Amino acid sequence: MTKKILFSSVLVMATSFFATAQNGKTEEETRKPGHYNENKFRQMYEEMATPNMFRTASGAPGPAYYQQQADYKMTLELDDKNTKLFGNETITYHNNSPENLEYLWVQLDQNMRAPQSNTPLVESQRMAPALSPDKFAKQFMEEPFQGGFHIEEVKDKSGKNMSYTINQTMMRINLDKPLASGAKITFSIKWWYNINNYQVDGGRSGYEQFEDGNRLYVIAQFYPRMAVYSDVEGWQNMQFWGRGEFALPFGNFDVSITVPADHVMEATGVLQNRKEVFTATQMKRWELAEKTYDKPVVIVTQEEAIAAEKGFSDKKKTWKFKAENVRDFGFSTSRKFILDAMAVKLETTTPMAISLYPKEGNPLWGEYSTRAVAHTLKSYSHYTFDYPYPKAVSISAQDQGMEYPMICWNFGRPEKDGSYSDRVKYGMLGVIIHEVGHNFFPMIVNSDERQWTWMDEGLNTFMEFLAEKTFDPNFPLDRGPADKIVPYMKGNQDFIAPIMSNSENIFQFGANAYGKPATGLNILRETIMGPELFDYAFKTYANRWKFKHPTPEDFFRTMEDASAVDLDWFWRGWFYSTDYVDLGIKSVKQYYVSTEPTQELKDYVARRGRFLRDMGPFVYLIDEEHKEFNSATKKALNVADIQVLEDYLSSNYSASERAALKNPKFFYEVEFEKPGGMIMPIIAEFQFEDGTTELHKFPAQIWRKNNDTAKRIFATSKKVVKIQLDPKLETADIDVTNNMWPKEEVKSKFDELDK
Repeated sequence: MTKKILFSSVLVMATSFFATAQNGKTEEETRKPGHYNENKFRQMYEEMATPNMFRTASGAPGPAYYQQQADYKMTLELDDKNTKLFGNETITYHNNSPENLEYLWVQLDQNMRAPQSNTPLVESQRMAPALSPDKFAKQFMEEPFQGGFHIEEVKDKSGKNMSYTINQTMMRINLDKPLASGAKITFSIKWWYNINNYQVDGGRSGYEQFEDGNRLYVIAQFYPRMAVYSDVEGWQNMQFWGRGEFALPFGNFDVSITVPADHVMEATGVLQNRKEVFTATQMKRWELAEKTYDKPVVIVTQEEAIAAEKGFSDKKKTWKFKAENVRDFGFSTSRKFILDAMAVKLETTTPMAISLYPKEGNPLWGEYSTRAVAHTLKSYSHYTFDYPYPKAVSISAQDQGMEYPMICWNFGRPEKDGSYSDRVKYGMLGVIIHEVGHNFFPMIVNSDERQWTWMDEGLNTFMEFLAEKTFDPNFPLDRGPADKIVPYMKGNQDFIAPIMSNSENIFQFGANAYGKPATGLNILRETIMGPELFDYAFKTYANRWKFKHPTPEDFFRTMEDASAVDLDWFWRGWFYSTDYVDLGIKSVKQYYVSTEPTQELKDYVARRGRFLRDMGPFVYLIDEEHKEFNSATKKALNVADIQVLEDYLSSNYSASERAALKNPKFFYEVEFEKPGGMIMPIIAEFQFEDGTTELHKFPAQIWRKNNDTAKRIFATSKKVVKIQLDPKLETADIDVTNNMWPKEEVKSKFDELDK
C-alpha cells in the first residue's frame, strides 16, 4: 500500500527554513574563511605509514615481507660463590633482507649497569630533605656496582679476530665485506659479567639474596643479542636506557648451562638431559605430571629443597636446553627450588605449566601458581592461537615481574608464618597471568618494545583482564574497566602523553602504556564493535603476525580490515592524542502534538514558506517552554485527538496494520553535548514513571558533522522521569555530573563515584 509523505519530514524542512530565517543575516554576512579538514572522522592517511609490498593496506604481511634470523649456540657457567656469569656464544646470522649489510649491530644490555653507563645521567634529580643511613651511604658514599659486559673476544668462523665498536649498550660488528642478501655469517663472542643483586642494584634480572647465604638467580639479557633489522627501522639500535624493552629477531637456541650440582633449574626451551639432572623418583613424578591435567604434580618437593639449601655443593652439573623459533632466552636456577607441573590440554597442543619457588613461597605458590599458568594459556589461546611452545614456567622472584620466552619471574610471597592477604594473593596471581601472557605478546606476536611499549604491555594487559575475569569472579580488576582510567584521563595535561609515544618519553608509564590501551581495547570490544566483531579481528591480527614483527599500523589496519568497522576516529583520539571523554545532557524538551501552528511559524510561512501551505495538513509539535504554550493547549493535546492524523491512518493502514502501530503519548527532544575532545558512542538510559527503563545507543558517528552537540527525538508511551548517560560507566567519561537529567539528581547519585 502506498503511503503519503511523512508529516515529520516536511516539518523538519519547515523548521530548518525557520531556523535559518531567524539568523537575520545574509549569506554573505555568515560566510566564514576556508579551512583544512579537521573532522575527527577523517581518515588517517597522514598519521599512518604508506602501505607497501612489505606491509599491506589490509594490515597483513605483504608478498615481500621478510625477517632476519639469529641462531645461537652457547656454553654458560654460573659462578655462585663470586656471582659471575661466563659465556661463550656462536651466532649464525641469516640476512633475509633484500639489502646487503655493511655491518651488524649487537645489543649489550648489561652495559646499562656499567660504571661508565649514561643511563643514570639522563634523569633529573632533586635533593631529598632526609635519607635513611643505608640510602645516604648508597647514594653518596658507595662505589657504583661494577656491572656491564667484559667482551674478551669476537672471532669469525675461522677463528680470526673481528673488528668491533662498542657504543654504550650497542656493539657494531665491522664486516670485512658486506653480508649479501640471502647470505649468512657465523661468528663467536666470549664474555663475562658480574651478576647484580637486583634488590640492591635494580634490574630486570640478577639474584635474590637469602639470609641463609643461598641465592635465587633469574638470568636474562645475559648474552650479546642480535638487534632487529627490518623494513620499518632498518637496524633497531636505539640505546637501552632501562625502560624501553627489547626488539629481537627469532632464531634457534642450543644452550648448555653449568651450575652447582645441587641446583634445580628451568629455562627457555626443551630440557635435553632430564634423566641426568633429575633423580629417578623425580623422573617418575615428571612423567606423571605430563599426564595430569587437573592439578599440579610436585616433582621436586619442599623436603628435597630444604635438604639441598642446607649444603653448598662444590660439584657441578650441566643442564642442556634447545629452543626453536624463539626471540630470546632466559633461565633461573637455585638450590632452594621446589618444582611442580601439570599438563594443559588445548585444541591442538599440550604444553606443560610449571612453577619453581622456594619454601618461602608456600603455601601460596603451591596452591595457585601453576593453576594460574594453565588458566592463562587456555584463556589467551582462546582469543588468539593455541600456545605453540612446549611449556610455560613461572618463577617466584621477589620484587620482580618480567617475561621471556617460556619463562617469567613473578613477585608475591606470604608472611613468614604462611599467612597472606587478598592483596598479596591477587597481586601474585595478576603478575603471573600478566607475565605468562607475555608469551603471546611480544614473545610470539613480536612487536618492537624499544619503540612502542603499548604494543606488548597494552595488548597483554587487556588479555590479562579477560583472563582474570574468568579465573576468579571476585578478582579485583585494576586495569581494563573503563572507569579505572578516569583519574589518569582527567589529570594534568602537562604530564600526560599520547599512547603513541616512544617508550622512553612517557609520563605515568603504567597508566599510559598498560592501563589506557587496555581500557581502549575493552571499550572497543564491549561498547563500540561488540565482542563478536572484535574477537574475530583481534584473532586475525594475532594469527597474521605470530612469529613476525608487527607495527602499530598493522594492528590498526587489521582490526578494521577484519571487522568492516571504521575506527580511524578511535585510533586518532585514543592513541594519538590526549583527548578525554566527557559527554553530557545539555537540555531536554518535551513536545506536545497540535493541529495549530505557532504564530511564529504562521508568520514565517506567510513570508518565506508559501509552498508549504500547499503541502498540508500537518501535525504540529510545540514544546512546553514555548511562549504560546499554555495549560489549555496541553489539556487538549493528545495523539488520538488529532483528526488529520486519524484521517491519514484510516485511509492508509488496514485494521491489522493499525493494530501494530505504536501509540506514543510523550515526545522529547534531547540535546547531548560533548565538552571533551574524545569521540564516543552515546549510551542513554531512560527511566519511566512506572520504574521501567529503556536503553538507547547511538554510534560514535553521530558526532561526525557536529563535534559539540547532537540532538535526538524520542516518542514514548510512558512519561520519562530520568535520563542517564553511560549508566554502566563504559566510556571512561571523566565527568559524570553532567550525565543526568534532571540535573538536581546528579550529586546524590554520583557522590560516591566522584570520591
